[in-house]
Amino acid sequence: MTIRGTFTGLDETGRAELRERADGFGASFTEAGTFTCDSSLSAFTFRCQVPPPPEGEEPDEETWAALRATEALEAHGHPHRVLRLAVTDLRDIKIRRKGRGKHQR
Repeated sequence: MTIRGTFTGLDETGRAELRERADGFGASFTEAGTFTCDSSLSAFTFRCQVPPPPEGEEPDEETWAALRATEALEAHGHPHRVLRLAVTDLRDIKIRRKGRGKHQR
C-alpha cells in the first residue's frame, strides 16, 4: 500500500521525530510502514506491506488492505489527511529478468 497525504497540525516534537525517521533512501514496504516527506514536512508518502486477509475473511481484499494500511499510518500518531491510497497486489506482478534471451551465454 502507498498512502499519499499531508500532515495537519504537527507540533515541534512530531516534526523532530519525522526529520529523524523519514529518509527518502530508506523507504521500504514494511508492516509498520515508513514515511518519506518533503522538506517542509507538509506532504508525505507512507509505504506499508499488508499481508492478504485470511482465506474467506474479507471478500474485498483492497478494502481490507486499505483499512490495515490506515491503521498502520495512524499508529504513528502524526495528525494527517489522506489524499490518495494505492494498492499493488504483489501476486499480480510479473518479474522480467535481465539477461534472458538470445544474448544470454
